[in-house]
Amino acid sequence: MPSLSPSSTLDAPSSDAAPVVPAAPPVEPVWLVPLTSHPWYDHVRLKRVFVTDGTRHQVVLVDARKLIACADRDDTDYVLRPVVEWHPGKVRGIREFLDPSNPRVPQMPYVTVSKRRAPGVLGWIGIEREGVVAFRNGQHRARYLADAGARWFPVEVHEREAALLREVCGASDDARTAIRQVAPDAPTR
Repeated sequence: MPSLSPSSTLDAPSSDAAPVVPAAPPVEPVWLVPLTSHPWYDHVRLKRVFVTDGTRHQVVLVDARKLIACADRDDTDYVLRPVVEWHPGKVRGIREFLDPSNPRVPQMPYVTVSKRRAPGVLGWIGIEREGVVAFRNGQHRARYLADAGARWFPVEVHEREAALLREVCGASDDARTAIRQVAPDAPTR
């Protein structure tokens, strides 16, 4: 068996080997969400929360009113008051955070969804159920977007809950034409 001298190494590349160049990270799209009732800007940009290969999360386009109604039913977590009741500094802060002129693109809200018995007799006997959404992140963003006139916007959810989220809060087919996906460095107009 040949012996190695102390100066030799096993993992040193040969002089004729090509240099190893790390792969560039994949370019994730940015979602452009139009705002109809917002005097400061007419859209926001959102990106995914989970971008690594093999993620078990999906992007779902939701109806803003349905999502907020489901979130208002959450009795296990912190639920925000309507935007008109927020402190002016909080409103200004979220407006500046979402401003599309900022170089940093905010992440879309990240939610979890479930169903529970609805109030009333039909709920008590288990016939009628209602959706409940809890925010893992992005509750301020979601409520601000809804208040600013976003009819629909993307949220991220675990893949096992994506079908239920579409069922209880899913956006209409119109959302697919209103919300655009673009490359991060593409012009937003």
